[in-house]
Amino acid sequence: MPTKPRVTIALIAEEAGVSAPTVSKVINGRPEVASETRQRIEQLLHKHGYRRRTGQGDSPVGLVDLVFTEIESPWAMELVRGVETAAREVDAGVVVSVLHSHAGPGRDWVERIAARRTDGAILVGSRISADQHGQLAARSIPFVVVDPEGEPPPGVASVGATNWNGGLAATRHLLELGHRRIGMIGGPADMLCSRARVDGYRAALETAGITVDATLIRYGDFLVGSGRDYGHALLSLEEPPTAIFAGSDMQAFGVFEAARQRGLRVPDDLSVVGFDDLPLARSAWPPLTTVRQPLQEMAALATRMVLGLDRGGHEPRRVELATDLLVRESTARPSDSPAV
Repeated sequence: MPTKPRVTIALIAEEAGVSAPTVSKVINGRPEVASETRQRIEQLLHKHGYRRRTGQGDSPVGLVDLVFTEIESPWAMELVRGVETAAREVDAGVVVSVLHSHAGPGRDWVERIAARRTDGAILVGSRISADQHGQLAARSIPFVVVDPEGEPPPGVASVGATNWNGGLAATRHLLELGHRRIGMIGGPADMLCSRARVDGYRAALETAGITVDATLIRYGDFLVGSGRDYGHALLSLEEPPTAIFAGSDMQAFGVFEAARQRGLRVPDDLSVVGFDDLPLARSAWPPLTTVRQPLQEMAALATRMVLGLDRGGHEPRRVELATDLLVRESTARPSDSPAV
């Protein structure tokens, strides 16, 4: 069997019809290459599986990029802690950046991290297109998506949580307490983890023989404001819910606020369940019943996967870590339900 030729810059340059220095500029994130030429070179680098070589051979440079679409909540800080913990194990530093967009990393960002020769990137909550995957792969930048917004393209490694199971467990808990009108405030309707949590909620109701009432389902943004606003909307219904499952702890805190503003007591008048188990959940009043997703563990695993992909060439994989329901004091039997 003939030996497959080693993929070199010279080989890519010849096939692309450009000089070797032009290919090198694309690999190293240099800006002075025409857009059409850059795209042609990226496609060939990806097609041939080119691996960038550094002056240090296969040695890591000790740098991991952590990229958020937004960093406005304590949820993001839990992920930062997880990445820092895993990076510290190999004496690597962490660079944190915020895209302010769910569209995934743009070309400028890819070129910046290529220029500083990162060991890999952890992308949080991004929607990665096949083209963006190609841009990263063409520059031999290993990456893992944490809590991907949409379904990642084939070959993209990701780490998430069992969101559907978490939604199911939260809703079953409320059903077992005797609640029958249960409101649901999810995150964005087009986000994968949000849809899974709402689907788990629906499955629990349907399994219990309860018709899903679309007026009890709202979609927010996982932040306090949407929990408060949609909490008010649900509690203003002619037949308000006796319990609300919020798709995040921050939204649950917003529901707490809406209940207080309406003179309702949690859990006497309204039971509330969150999702995440942020440190604030334990110190809230009342302490919040919530679904724990292991945020720090998810981020640490993604970091180790990135470093493993960079050093060992392992196949990308998709991992979901288990969620757990933690029952605290924000849930109780509905006030009109007979005691058992």
